Amino acid sequence: MASRLGIKPRLVWGVAVLVGLVALYWVLMETGVLSTLTNKQALREWVGQLGFWGPLAIIAMMIAAIVMSPIPSGPIAMVAGASYGPVWGTAYVVLGAEAGALLAFCIARLLGYEAIHRWSRIRPMLNWLGRDRSQMGLMLVVFASRLVPFISFDAVSYAAGLTPLAFWRFLIATLAGVIPTAYLVVMFGEALITADSRGLMVVLILISGITLLPILAKLVWARNT
Repeated sequence: MASRLGIKPRLVWGVAVLVGLVALYWVLMETGVLSTLTNKQALREWVGQLGFWGPLAIIAMMIAAIVMSPIPSGPIAMVAGASYGPVWGTAYVVLGAEAGALLAFCIARLLGYEAIHRWSRIRPMLNWLGRDRSQMGLMLVVFASRLVPFISFDAVSYAAGLTPLAFWRFLIATLAGVIPTAYLVVMFGEALITADSRGLMVVLILISGITLLPILAKLVWARNT
């Protein structure tokens, strides 16, 4: 009976969060904000008109883009670089991406972690993932996923919340991975905004290759020693 009573508040919170996210997405779509977020040129003009509030808008939009999958984060990061330069643009993007990732992680941990653990077939694997060595492996997976723009940032954040990965480990792995990727995307912000779809794909592939070089070098070194 107590366990059932314990589930009800989580169920209420879960429904409230889902309804809130759906309602916010609907408002963004109906007001035309969503179309602006997907249009790099329009988004850049809008951020420029905000003046002092522009950086806060970048951070808030990055958080929303991470928590709500349909909102793309790429154009926001590009606009941040084109509007505020590589240093400050990277700072705003990292703050927003980190905050959004932590929020998505906490939502999944709060609403889905116990439900996953109730599955007897999955529980042994989750217990194995909770060990120290497995925790380091999960950190590496999260870190590596942040270095590849093609891997869904928000999906990884939600999925990590369903695993036994410690909050502080997720925070560090995400921060370590998002900084170099954000810097490269922000640094090429101007070029990415003006590039066509083929040029954009080439630049993103190059960014992925550059950010993955340290991991590849470490794997090669470990294999040869």
